[in-house]
Amino acid sequence: MSINWPRFVEIIRAHQRFMLVSHVRPDCDALGSELGMAGILEALGKHVRIVNGQATPPNLAFIDPTKRIRAINVEVQPADLADVEVIMILDTSAWAQLGPMTDVIKASTAKKIVLDHHVSSDELGAEQFKDTTAEATGRLVYDAAEQLGVKLTAEIAMPLFAAVATDTGWFRFGSTSAQTMRCAAGLIEAGAQPARIYNALYEQMTVGRLLLIGRTLAATKVEMNGRLAHTRILKEDFTITGALPSDTEDVVNMTLQIAGVEMAVILVEQASGQFKVSFRSRCAADCSKLAEQFGGGGHKAAAGATVDGPYDAAASRVLDAAKAAMR
Repeated sequence: MSINWPRFVEIIRAHQRFMLVSHVRPDCDALGSELGMAGILEALGKHVRIVNGQATPPNLAFIDPTKRIRAINVEVQPADLADVEVIMILDTSAWAQLGPMTDVIKASTAKKIVLDHHVSSDELGAEQFKDTTAEATGRLVYDAAEQLGVKLTAEIAMPLFAAVATDTGWFRFGSTSAQTMRCAAGLIEAGAQPARIYNALYEQMTVGRLLLIGRTLAATKVEMNGRLAHTRILKEDFTITGALPSDTEDVVNMTLQIAGVEMAVILVEQASGQFKVSFRSRCAADCSKLAEQFGGGGHKAAAGATVDGPYDAAASRVLDAAKAAMR
């Protein structure tokens, strides 16, 4: 799916006041895309606010050194956003992933546009600019800078490099292409520093996260002759280890490192008692279709959803669906 860049550019040039929004439980692609796009729009003289449904996780705070990303109903109120002309939703096309921003977006009379690379999609009442073949929304933001004639700065390049690097598993996933590497090179030339970004992401682990990873890996089970690996994180695991919800990031991918594993599944208990499910596949099974069965979505190789507890019932439903998809 190719993006209608002339139309995208037309919308940007026709408006002045923008709000950028992404999904709850934001990752580097969400945050980096917002920050990169904010820098691009401001280079064009636009007024930009970034408002999410949840605060930036502490382990990703490095990506926003000036703390410009705000959380709705915490640092900014819906009434403060009445003058917004365009709401740009980045890295998601699903109402469920917008959390508390859902009502804000629905109530706003501003024009709504989506810039995203996910397959799954809801009707958001927005003009969509999607490329599901793109490895990261951050790469689409990089392309947007070129289309808008904006020269990248180090402040724009750093979060965009983090976005692209993390959504490609630091360039090791199958989604990585020659175009990905050209994008990375362009971001480095503009001032992104891969070593500093890698250090901030992967070499600042807390004791709590280390202990949580240990408990999660110890709970891993393998089925279907070693093809399916699954594990879980319960609320008590956070209490025992002192870990934060954001410390679960990327843990599911560790189970994919087991020789012979073709699909990995993790269920993470939320404060509500529901379970956030993450699917990862390196076989023909389509994770996005799996997640859609539970009201979620994502990509063929990686997707997620939220299911009701208790754990045994949730795990049974999810794993039965995963096994069926792998047969």
